[in-house]
Amino acid sequence: MTDTQQTSSALPADRSVAGDSFLQIRNLKMHFPVTEGAIVQRVIAQVKAVDGISFDLLKGETLGLVGESGCGKTTVGRCILQLERVTEGEIVFDGQDLTQLTQKELVPVREKIQVIFQDPYSSLNPRMKIGDMLEEPMKVHGIITDAAKRKERMRELLSVCGLDPKFADRYPHEMSGGQRQRVGIARALALDPEFIICDEAVSALDVSIQAQVINLLEDLREKFDLTYLFIAHDLSVVRHISNRVAVMYLGNLVELADGDELFNNPTHPYTRALLDAVPIPDPVVEEDREHKVIKGEVPSPMNPPSGCVFHPRCPLAVDSCRTSVPEFRELTSGHRVACTEV
Repeated sequence: MTDTQQTSSALPADRSVAGDSFLQIRNLKMHFPVTEGAIVQRVIAQVKAVDGISFDLLKGETLGLVGESGCGKTTVGRCILQLERVTEGEIVFDGQDLTQLTQKELVPVREKIQVIFQDPYSSLNPRMKIGDMLEEPMKVHGIITDAAKRKERMRELLSVCGLDPKFADRYPHEMSGGQRQRVGIARALALDPEFIICDEAVSALDVSIQAQVINLLEDLREKFDLTYLFIAHDLSVVRHISNRVAVMYLGNLVELADGDELFNNPTHPYTRALLDAVPIPDPVVEEDREHKVIKGEVPSPMNPPSGCVFHPRCPLAVDSCRTSVPEFRELTSGHRVACTEV
């Protein structure tokens, strides 16, 4: 990644093929109960981590999912992976609603959907060698039964991800953060998946290493025809890798558009505020720029505001924003926003 302000990656030219809906999220809600009582527990509140979002993911694209910490980005990824059983809604992948499948029925689906975790230090087993970690998913899913072929595949994965096959005999503590994250990527590729969720996959790395990993992810997407959901809070990284960008606030989607369209023409006040917070690398321009700070604090997801969830902090808010939930409407082709005042 030579320029973090570079425009977003282009979708394949034949969008009629690549544009087929690959994953459909419909009215997804994930509410976590808050309980009290040591012996007899009762639910006293609900944490509305995700509160009714809908979007489609296209085949072969990277959809960036951005927002402040605690807005529900990672919870969306965990729901898609079925690490959380959703409160309400549908997650349709390969013609199946994942929310209706049993754990046994999810096994073949898990071969097609993989994840790259945020922390390369805690996502790898410190007691296992790198080679064993890469071979394990092949054993569990019975993809390659021959031990010699598994080792060959393992070395191939290391090479594809820019690591020397000799790293197979190392333990995680003998590697740097960037090398560990490459192992995490290799592990995600072990089952030949179609879809990978990148959950803050570069946020724990140095900036120079981030660039290498982002470039690797882009190369792998083209080489293996992968589709990514790229969860991040760094808008510079999202701009570089994403074809489309979805912006979340307090469990809700507030804007969704093509990458270039969203960065060049942000419409929702929250999206504008996020982009205003991104520093400009030119110190002269940065010094003269007017800094716009969002007023107030993020409300608690246990007690979100009525109406538009952003209205307590919004400079455009009117009386109707306090009572009416804005429709997630289409402004222009492919550009959707949840705001009545734009």
